[in-house]
Amino acid sequence: MTTVNIRRDVDDKFYRYKMPLLQTKIEGRGNGIKTVIPNMEDVARALNRPPTYPTKFFGCELGAQTSFANDRYIVNGAHQADRLRELLDTFIDKFVLCPSCKNPETELVITGKGNNEDIHRDCKACGRQNGVDMRHKLITFILKNPPKKKVKGGKGGKKGMTAEANVAGNLVFEKGAEDGSGDDDDGSPAATPSNGVPTRGTDIDAMLGKADPVIDDPDAAEDVSRKLAATHLNGNGNGHGADDDDEDDADSPYAQFGVWAEENKDASDADIIAKVKELGIVGKHKVLVEVAYKLFHDDTVDQDITKRAPLLQVLCSSEKHQKSLLGGLEKLLALSPNSDALLAGGMTSKALMALYQADVLDEEVVRQWGTHVSKKYVDKDKSKKVRKSSDAFLKWLDEADDESDEE
Repeated sequence: MTTVNIRRDVDDKFYRYKMPLLQTKIEGRGNGIKTVIPNMEDVARALNRPPTYPTKFFGCELGAQTSFANDRYIVNGAHQADRLRELLDTFIDKFVLCPSCKNPETELVITGKGNNEDIHRDCKACGRQNGVDMRHKLITFILKNPPKKKVKGGKGGKKGMTAEANVAGNLVFEKGAEDGSGDDDDGSPAATPSNGVPTRGTDIDAMLGKADPVIDDPDAAEDVSRKLAATHLNGNGNGHGADDDDEDDADSPYAQFGVWAEENKDASDADIIAKVKELGIVGKHKVLVEVAYKLFHDDTVDQDITKRAPLLQVLCSSEKHQKSLLGGLEKLLALSPNSDALLAGGMTSKALMALYQADVLDEEVVRQWGTHVSKKYVDKDKSKKVRKSSDAFLKWLDEADDESDEE
């Protein structure tokens, strides 16, 4: 891995403070084009800052929407690596380096309460405490998502991982608005949804049993499912979770959720999360089958996906979750009374595009799904028809990759 001095104005090759060189990858095309930062976590760890902070800073400076979920840090639009590296230098100067000794060994400390909150850099090298520019848009985001104290002397935790991350992984996210307006004028994350999706301080917190679920190191989604399955949240209180193999049973929690979802298609995201919790299937990937099959409308599934994007990002935290979501979508379109008309009109491609633009699906997962017919959810002929209807989207992905390679 290529490393550079944290202070890139220092040419000394023996300078002790290093960070990985920021990498970028441009994905998509047209209105769906976005810049992914694949090594943002490594860079942020070297700076002793949550990876959400520099990502959000890029969005503030560029007037672009940002998103961070499922271990992916994204700035909407096409941005060259050199430009983001310059902005990272600005972030380091404003929010990392000690103004007194120019040392990066600082921590952000929040003092005060309410409207009197203040942020300063506590330098571990010289002992000075220096303030930050409280007028910057990033300040509101930091105050709403304060830095966590790291685990000290713990075993099994990754370096730089917060105590919450060791327990809860990446079930909770912060997401930029999808309405094309970018950041709010007050600098707050445009992610706070109007439909009540659980984020900080809501039902998802109680579900995970902690006060502040914003995660700095989201890389343990599967471990989350296992941990939750072993608790009373996923079972009847005896330490055993719901059986993933019983989804076809009419009395299974999955079937019960499906019946409820079909009868409550207009329920708020918070109510849906509460129902998942009530049935003890928190973190289970197969609940996504019922979400797509019973919660969405066959003729407006793309619009439903856009509306439910924050919910899907909370629930869809691994490759297994993505595959189950695609399985539910396959059932919805293949078993619809209007299946032939919907598939002929390219509804599968429209739905996949909505999922992709909401950053719910990974390219590799959707490509594999689109090229491998399966009999798991519907018969083989219907499965082929659904995948055939995805050709336009898969072609779009290929063309977008070709353009990125040429650039």
